[in-house]
Amino acid sequence: MNTNTPHTVPLREIASARSGDKGNISNVAVWVYDPRDYEDVKASLTVERLKATHPALWRGAIERHELPGLHGLNFVFHEALEGGVNASLNLDAHGKSFGFLLLALPIALRERSQR
Repeated sequence: MNTNTPHTVPLREIASARSGDKGNISNVAVWVYDPRDYEDVKASLTVERLKATHPALWRGAIERHELPGLHGLNFVFHEALEGGVNASLNLDAHGKSFGFLLLALPIALRERSQR
């Protein structure tokens, strides 16, 4: 087996997520289970990738904050909730579902010997 060839897994297999919303802003924190996977997750979950993944949902700015000591990433999605819970006619536009969208994304992992 070529140890330079990455394999792909859904993020949910290697991390958990916690999300919430306030007004028109959603927040998703991703916590990587194994510290050896953190750099691969960090490389894969870029702001550019997230904007391209769901452009109809995430129309505003996306901020990424790295928490290397905790093996986590925190994403803040601006203008992501159709004006917020009280302003939107959409009953399920709450940011709590955004964590599940992130957890479904495929993540390329290098072989353990390469990490």
